[in-house]
Amino acid sequence: MDLLRSIRAVSEASGTGVIDWAKAGEAAKASTDPGALDLTPAERRGYAADVQDARARLRAVAGVEFDVPDTIEVQNRHHWIDANLATFHNVMGPVEAATNARLPDLSRVVNTGSMAFTLGFLARNVLGQYDPLLLADDADADHGLYFVHPNVVAVAAELDVAYPRFRRWIAFHEVTHAAEFGAAPWLSGYLESRVERGVDELVAGGLDRTAFSELQTAMTAVEGYAELLMDRAFDEEYADLRRKLDARRGGGGPVRQIASRLLGLGLKRQQYERGATFFERVADERGVEAASVVWERPEYLPTSGEIDDPGAWIRRVNP
Repeated sequence: MDLLRSIRAVSEASGTGVIDWAKAGEAAKASTDPGALDLTPAERRGYAADVQDARARLRAVAGVEFDVPDTIEVQNRHHWIDANLATFHNVMGPVEAATNARLPDLSRVVNTGSMAFTLGFLARNVLGQYDPLLLADDADADHGLYFVHPNVVAVAAELDVAYPRFRRWIAFHEVTHAAEFGAAPWLSGYLESRVERGVDELVAGGLDRTAFSELQTAMTAVEGYAELLMDRAFDEEYADLRRKLDARRGGGGPVRQIASRLLGLGLKRQQYERGATFFERVADERGVEAASVVWERPEYLPTSGEIDDPGAWIRRVNP
């Protein structure tokens, strides 16, 4: 980790865009220890076995057919930054194109520094990631499944839990997202359209509340359904893992707390809880396969009101 090199990279931001993406990536990696990636053959087999076991268990429990991505990577933190630079760039593209800063050079340095901080913070904290490649340049590109091995090992030690058990839990959680996107080929396009509409309206100086509401509700369903499948499919008790990880998210120093709030990580936890409550109610009344109907077509997504009133969704979709 070289903070001076990171600062220098940000100060050298240039070009015509709002963010110098190459320098943002360079600065993020300079300020972030990549972490060790010297996996033993047994560890590599462990990751592969966890993913395949999760796929088999989730298929059986949810009653949905899906495959895991061909791209399954065990990464260090720098690999994760490289893998996500393009995603961030694609999302920010419309904003960059429409921005006309009064002091473009100064603005570019500030924005590049902010993006470098965001990438570095996430790279030090992400454990696993299912990447549906939203807004990717290649619409036919295979989705990705990543595990940031140094973070998995470090957090398992910090929480005082067995690393293989913790790794398996992370694998199950990320494969639940592969199950959702695999069962709903329309889901990526649905989310992309809401992101694009919301960003386009922001660029025009307005706010598309409908697009953001639909995006928020869909992501609540995505996170809540994942929680339901974890509860029903993981092959051992994990309440202690959830409790310890939640306590860790609530701790940390002031910089970590501020960054978590700015990046909306607390909001994501609310999505888990609100969505999980919805799907637990549906599954308790009609079974997990009835809850899985949500992925058959966009019209079956719950509305924001139905998230808080599962009975209304059941009456509409599963009468």
